[in-house]
Amino acid sequence: MTEKINIRKLEADLWESADLLRAGSKLTSSQYCMPVLALLFLRYAYSRFKMVEAELLKNRPSRGGRVMPVEVSDFAAKSALYLPREAQFDYLVNLSDDQPLGEAVNRAMTLVEEQSEQLTGILPKSYTMFSDELLRELLRIFNNKTLDEIGGDVIGRIYEYFLSKFAKAVASDDGVFFTPKSLVKMLVNVLEPEQGVMLDPACGSGGMFVQTGDFVNQSGLNANTQMTFYGQEKVEYNAQLCLMNMAVHGLNGRIISGDEANSFYHDAHNLAGKCDYVMANPPFNVDKVKSESASAAGRLPFGLPGVNAKTKEIGNANYLWISYFYAYLNDHGRAGFVMASSATDSANKDRDIREKLVLTGDVDVMVSVGNNFFYTLSLPCSLWFFDKAKRLENKNRVLFIDARNYYTVVDRTLNEWSEWQLKNLQAIVHLYRGEKEKYQQLISEYKTVLGATTVASAQEALDKQKVTAKETLAAAQRKDKKRIEAEQDALIDELEDLLETARQFEWLTSKFGLEGEYQDILGLCKIATIDEISEKNYSLTPGAYVGVAEVEDDGVDFRERMNEIHSELASLNKEANVLMSEIMKEWEGLNMK
Repeated sequence: MTEKINIRKLEADLWESADLLRAGSKLTSSQYCMPVLALLFLRYAYSRFKMVEAELLKNRPSRGGRVMPVEVSDFAAKSALYLPREAQFDYLVNLSDDQPLGEAVNRAMTLVEEQSEQLTGILPKSYTMFSDELLRELLRIFNNKTLDEIGGDVIGRIYEYFLSKFAKAVASDDGVFFTPKSLVKMLVNVLEPEQGVMLDPACGSGGMFVQTGDFVNQSGLNANTQMTFYGQEKVEYNAQLCLMNMAVHGLNGRIISGDEANSFYHDAHNLAGKCDYVMANPPFNVDKVKSESASAAGRLPFGLPGVNAKTKEIGNANYLWISYFYAYLNDHGRAGFVMASSATDSANKDRDIREKLVLTGDVDVMVSVGNNFFYTLSLPCSLWFFDKAKRLENKNRVLFIDARNYYTVVDRTLNEWSEWQLKNLQAIVHLYRGEKEKYQQLISEYKTVLGATTVASAQEALDKQKVTAKETLAAAQRKDKKRIEAEQDALIDELEDLLETARQFEWLTSKFGLEGEYQDILGLCKIATIDEISEKNYSLTPGAYVGVAEVEDDGVDFRERMNEIHSELASLNKEANVLMSEIMKEWEGLNMK
């Protein structure tokens, strides 16, 4: 619940405080941007360092009554970045006023780089240009305990929020934006990476690497020994953040940035045909790509998309990306990527490429995602999955999932998939792949959390708790109200989580049962054959296959309700006119005075 409730407010509060300081200084946004992002990185690195240190100390052996100190190698084994004392955030926060803070922060950044070869030369060391007062206040702002409570790719999300607020001179658009955690998790959940080479040729802030690392580590393996991470990122700032983000999660990787990392013209790591996994959220609908340069760069197993005969430019590069992702895979590789919704049934050369792609039999799963999943954009998208080593039964079949109506509302402008929703969508994929044991394992997880709880019993308990909370608060002494309110809110949050879990369990089992028998569900999922896809002109739009679920009659007479709405609107307009008339009278009276 912490992330859902606090993250947006946290970002806004951090930005407002930090920007007030910039406005009060003589620094430009360009001077201020990367040093501030690096302080955020250091703060999050410290949070992760303390968490891992506490975990290591739990079972630490002792000698002569003294607990053995933790070592650098212990952190590496836990995929975490070791921080020497002078690079720890609380050390900097607590420095006395007579010590030069800019020099101390520069020293901290140098020490961090010494712990991670891939960070060498990446972190800024320009903090002496800040006044000590400004630096001290920035450290105080980022010394926020909420950062300790929020897991996942938090630095990427806060970074993206800060970048979107900085001047356009720093954050030029380039189609680059942060990929929401729930979309990345869905990609990872379907790909199920275990070991091998992974490439993200549009790696941004590194969220794909972070979530893949978490997935592998949670399976009991070590991501750094199992996986080899490669990335390309044209925008230098994003590449620097990617390296920071990977380092704070203890991940090693090779990231190339700048012109040579432009994936349209360069296979920077020479990985065509060599990848076990490809994951990406590339910029959509890019135009003006030079067709001759793209053709010379290769990785186009299905040919070029449409080229303007006059300009020799590709008008929409979506199918360049799609071709690259396929071309990078080895003979058993899997790819998962985010793509503009329009690409699933675009016409002309795109359609021809899509036909060739479908006929390989390697298109595995297609998922439609609704609006408001992106943090700063509202556009819908699709998730595409390739698998060159499908089980034989699925070789000529594709699973289509229409998840446009399945999500959790975070706020007015943002939707996401909750953890249970992600597991439910993954469960559909497991059944399509014939992995019933994984479905039943999920059912066991649900039962462990829920016990005998049903939607009805969870709702009843929640309603009772809300009444109890109100009565308890009303009877509380003034001095105790804040504490009691927090306690009651925590109980309500817990019951709301339980209710949501029960709802998701009911959602899943009402469709596929307790044992897990796959069936096509109208409006949600369908397994289509290549022949069926051919009949629909090789469209890969899930909605074209799954159909539309019947909407239950809510018993409201449409004509009658519309009349009521028009009546309400007329009444409101009348009140507005009266109010405007009164305002004008008051205004005229003021002018006469």
